[in-house]
Amino acid sequence: MNLSGLINQYRQSFSAFLAARDARERALLSAAAVAVLLGLYYALLIGPALAGREHLNRNLPVLRQQAAQLQALSKEAAALSGKTAAPPIAMSKEIIEAALTRNGLKPQSVTLTGDFAKVQFAAVSFSGTLDWLEDMQRTAMLSVADANIVALTIPDTVDATISLRQQRKD
Repeated sequence: MNLSGLINQYRQSFSAFLAARDARERALLSAAAVAVLLGLYYALLIGPALAGREHLNRNLPVLRQQAAQLQALSKEAAALSGKTAAPPIAMSKEIIEAALTRNGLKPQSVTLTGDFAKVQFAAVSFSGTLDWLEDMQRTAMLSVADANIVALTIPDTVDATISLRQQRKD
């Protein structure tokens, strides 16, 4: 059966249903149908729109604040991109020994050969050595090229030979 035939069949049965009712019942059924249609209209179209609007009104100030923060950060990034970083301090024995002193470490020897510095320690604090390496990375842009660390029986104590190399920005 095709669609138009099916619609005609339903229309005829609905007309027969209404014809069997008196005028008062037809008026009440019409009012109920209008109420159901208005309820569906509100539930499907107006309710979600009002809820979405309320949600957006609650979130809009937060989103505006985030947008302002992003704009400020982008301006800061643009300003910083124009600046060049200061060149790292040239590696020297004095700089390495000053950093060792700041971190309370006493090396057995410090030798410089070309781009490399070799520092030997005997019975030093491992955590102090790590602090010193972090200090060297931050201040002089030196990174570990090679490390030989041997733990001793005393906790947090090591013998170490560390080779450092200055990082170059090319």
